[in-house]
Amino acid sequence: MWRFNQRQESDTANSKIQSDLSTQSFDLLHAIDAESIVITASDQVIYYSEGITTFNLIKDERILNKELSNLIRAVRRSGSQQDATIELPRGPIGAGTHDLLVRVTSMGDAGLIAILIFDDSEMRRLDSIRRDFVANISHELKTPIGALSILSEAVLEASNDPEAIAKFASRMQSEAKRLSELVQEIINLSRLQDDDPLKNGKLVNVSEVVHEAVDQSRLNAEKRKITLLFEEINPAIINGDRNQVTMAIHNLIENAINYSPDSTRVAITLKVTDGIAEVAVSDQGIGIPEKDLERIFERFYRVDPARSRLTGGTGLGLSIVKHIATNHGGDVSLWSVEGAGSTFTIRFPLSSSNLTSDQSKSEGKK
Repeated sequence: MWRFNQRQESDTANSKIQSDLSTQSFDLLHAIDAESIVITASDQVIYYSEGITTFNLIKDERILNKELSNLIRAVRRSGSQQDATIELPRGPIGAGTHDLLVRVTSMGDAGLIAILIFDDSEMRRLDSIRRDFVANISHELKTPIGALSILSEAVLEASNDPEAIAKFASRMQSEAKRLSELVQEIINLSRLQDDDPLKNGKLVNVSEVVHEAVDQSRLNAEKRKITLLFEEINPAIINGDRNQVTMAIHNLIENAINYSPDSTRVAITLKVTDGIAEVAVSDQGIGIPEKDLERIFERFYRVDPARSRLTGGTGLGLSIVKHIATNHGGDVSLWSVEGAGSTFTIRFPLSSSNLTSDQSKSEGKK
């Protein structure tokens, strides 16, 4: 799908350029497996493919990125095609990036420039992740599988002792449940690593997502007499995958419940600060030692392995939260003091439509 620069329609000369472009080059650009931008001799954007909005390259019909602007100038000076690799942040916060292969070329005598953008970040990211992911999984799966093997042997040896059989069978059920949860978490993480939520992102109402995540955790909280409190300070609309955002917030709430004493509370807060939606999940739990804070979001890392086994923790929940935040151009952070509880804060950039709406409201109050 293509976007058309509506402001240029009133300009007769530029309208002719657009007409020529649409009949001669539109089909070709559309057929290429790349995102595309076309600019005029005065560097005004007249066409761009829908996926370009993911990269935040255009504002007020102009190219924002300095590296890309330099490539355009180089093409105008030399008349030769320019190729380069550009790294762009996925959002205004967080460490996530797009690794883009960019090709800039002239489109004839009218001074038009075509920019083709190939997103190479997914391939590079997947190659990096898969190098160590298989090793981690094989190690983690050995524990419950090994336990099931040992317990099954114990059941066979205790065939004449009903009490021992019941005991071992109960432990086998526990290990099987743990194995099932681990496999499901691995599937979830694999799906996240194979998907870019910004490419086909939709508007997500964060308040609705938090309510959904709270509902998913309510039964677990009630068993422990833990109160879930949600306060919406500001509404927020972001761009991305609703299911993934729900999963991230749900994982944070479940983590808070699992590491909190009975009859305490978990508070969830939604607010907007400088165009960023922030969801904070605070508990009154055991807290996290300072030495573990830097590693808490690593795959399969557990602060207390014994407690993780007791609560059914897989060591993947917080890693999944980090992946979702990073892939949405955001981040996740942690504040914690031993014995005083923890606060996890996940942040997402507001959608451009949300920002425009907020700006209009602000201007209307003046």
